[in-house]
Amino acid sequence: MGNPPTTDRTAFRVLGAISFTHFLNDTIQSLMIAIYPLFKAGFHLSFAQIGLITFAFQFTASLLQPLVGHYTDRRPQPFSLAMGMGCTLMGLLLLSMAWSYPVLLLAAALVGTGSAVFHPEASRVARMASGGRHGLAQSIFQVGGNTGAAVGPLLAAWIVLPNGQRSIALFSLLALLAMVVLAGIGVWYRHQHRQPKKVAAPTAPNLPRGRIMMTLGVLLALLFSKFFYLASINSFLIFYLMDHYQLDTREAQYHLFYFMAAVAAGTLLGGPIGDRIGRRQVIWLSILGVAPFTLALPYVGLGASAVLTVIIGFLLASAFPAMVVYAQELIPGRVGTISGLFFGLAFGLAGIGAALLGQLADRWGIDMVYGLCSFLPLIGLLAVFLPDLRVARTPAVVGA
Repeated sequence: MGNPPTTDRTAFRVLGAISFTHFLNDTIQSLMIAIYPLFKAGFHLSFAQIGLITFAFQFTASLLQPLVGHYTDRRPQPFSLAMGMGCTLMGLLLLSMAWSYPVLLLAAALVGTGSAVFHPEASRVARMASGGRHGLAQSIFQVGGNTGAAVGPLLAAWIVLPNGQRSIALFSLLALLAMVVLAGIGVWYRHQHRQPKKVAAPTAPNLPRGRIMMTLGVLLALLFSKFFYLASINSFLIFYLMDHYQLDTREAQYHLFYFMAAVAAGTLLGGPIGDRIGRRQVIWLSILGVAPFTLALPYVGLGASAVLTVIIGFLLASAFPAMVVYAQELIPGRVGTISGLFFGLAFGLAGIGAALLGQLADRWGIDMVYGLCSFLPLIGLLAVFLPDLRVARTPAVVGA
């Protein structure tokens, strides 16, 4: 990666590299979701079983990410990023050869394990390379993942659906490429930790411990609202469009692409806007502001539905970079733990949401699920309890 820049400059080459590997990682994850119709037909799965596949790889990631982040806060592991991607590679190869439903679940869990290692450490690298522009750095890192999530459905439509399950093995080349880039990032990461540490320390908000814990609880409730709703889109939008508007699979996947592209755009802008106007304001506007559009979505025609899903994706995605950096500033010195907690909960809530919503879709129908989920963003009213962290601060102990 070359000589590392000084800590007062934003290392855009490093941010670009970590965003690119996030793109590759999340392309693989969204590919799994986009080929659900292939598995559903090939293995004769119910919606509940489809939801459990999502649960397998997202819950694995959820369970492990905070543990990985907590461990690497104390003992940084520069090359763990490349090793974690190796788990993803093995999961893809197993997915291409899976001969039964339990093997599908195992392959999904391996992909989830790779993500569990990747996200907290990659988020730490983004903060290290930020030069103090934390929201911008988090957005650059996250937009790679969201762009990958948008590309996955297209690759599924163009490559996997026409060529079948075996063609999934081709995507192990993406994981291999990511391993090479992450090994280079690991060299830069190790070099950074060998540099003399500056005296400057992060600052902690001048809030009592109880208020900090309550604020963290509000953030987690907002995460629940955001990712349960996103689970209804990511896992079931294709089936909803096929059922509600009688689209074929390929057309429905293009609609999923529009949504994912809007998510990528919202992610890119959410962080720098938070740097400028305050993260609390971005969180408030994005999560609660999306409610009118989610409430209207189940009752509109196909064209309006496409427009609304784009607006919803953009607004919801703009919140997450701001939420991660807000939490890092709320509890400074615990970058890995906070990143692991938030990315882990994002995966876990989406996985639980997919499994639960799959059960409801089997019982009540996919239209009823979308009607119920439309009310979730109203939980965004809790954002009124978030304090403005830009006011009084006190010095904190130097952390990771």
